[in-house]
Amino acid sequence: MTSAAPAPLDPAAGPVELTRQLCNIPSVSGDERAIADAVEAMLAAHAPHLTVMRDGDTIIARTELGRDRRVAIAGHLDTVPINENLPVQDRIDPETGAAMLWGRGTVDMKAGVAVQLVLAVELVAPTVDLTWVWYDHEEVASELSGLGRAMRQHPELFEADFAILGEPSNGTIEGGCNGTLRARIELHGTRAHSARSWMGRNAIHRAGELLERLAAFEPERVAVDGLEYREGLNAVRIEGGVAGNVIPDRCSFEVNYRFAPSRSTDEAEAFVRAFFADADVVEIVDLSPGARPGLEAPLAQRFVAAVGQTPTAKLGWTDVSRFSALGIPAVNFGPGNALLAHADDESVPVDQITAGAEALRAWLSGAI
Repeated sequence: MTSAAPAPLDPAAGPVELTRQLCNIPSVSGDERAIADAVEAMLAAHAPHLTVMRDGDTIIARTELGRDRRVAIAGHLDTVPINENLPVQDRIDPETGAAMLWGRGTVDMKAGVAVQLVLAVELVAPTVDLTWVWYDHEEVASELSGLGRAMRQHPELFEADFAILGEPSNGTIEGGCNGTLRARIELHGTRAHSARSWMGRNAIHRAGELLERLAAFEPERVAVDGLEYREGLNAVRIEGGVAGNVIPDRCSFEVNYRFAPSRSTDEAEAFVRAFFADADVVEIVDLSPGARPGLEAPLAQRFVAAVGQTPTAKLGWTDVSRFSALGIPAVNFGPGNALLAHADDESVPVDQITAGAEALRAWLSGAI
């Protein structure tokens, strides 16, 4: 038995109510078909000024006004798994008294998507041409990303002068992002009976020496184009041991290096290999570049003026990196506190949703 199709999305209800509608369509990574169908149907019904195409469960909608500049604005449709936190509820923040929408996806990132959808329908004559993108599979392995897939298959649709990703940023602009590297570090030893441990060489003890060095390491704070990025190098997983009476001959652990966008991926890899030079194996298992702040372009400076707050650095990795790799300056801008993303008490202030819509509207319509 298949579930009933969700009710049609209503952009006229405004970004707050549309956030509720979007969140109440379950869309855990890998199950984005229903929400992608709903977004596509909404655009077909309400946005005849847009040229719409679909790649899997990624929707791309473009204006073709002949403007001399183009802005790409993107958001992902999927969420992490639901944990008894849908449907959305109205709540009041006990500390601030602010009205909140509570539930899975409110922060990451259906509020940002709602703002984008409302403006995609409303702005029939923006001052720049617009490419709107709503994509699948953001919350899982990078190689599954709908945005990455669409960029590979339709590169001509992603030509732009500036890009905005609706990741939660507490309603401020967060420039660029850190790069991220994961590596598997392996130490070898010699097995022996634990009653005669001197006959062997303990790989776990060898790993302990490297982990002590890692725990003592103080990562840098790096200024890039006026914003400060904090780096990090941390162990995130460890494996080892044979049996309760055997000296282990192998131990491995995984590290995650978050590096400033001023460093290339080659530099990040060289640093990690040098740091663990006395390991037997250093295997890079994942590596994505960072993105510089993207705030020097005139379009970006006008956007900063529209938001009216001082930009900060994005300390995690986001898909702005994909735009940056194409030579497109990109920033993060969306409602919600990123510290609540994926949390069971995920919730977004209503006033951040409306303020974000107002700032984007003013900038894209030329009011600022």
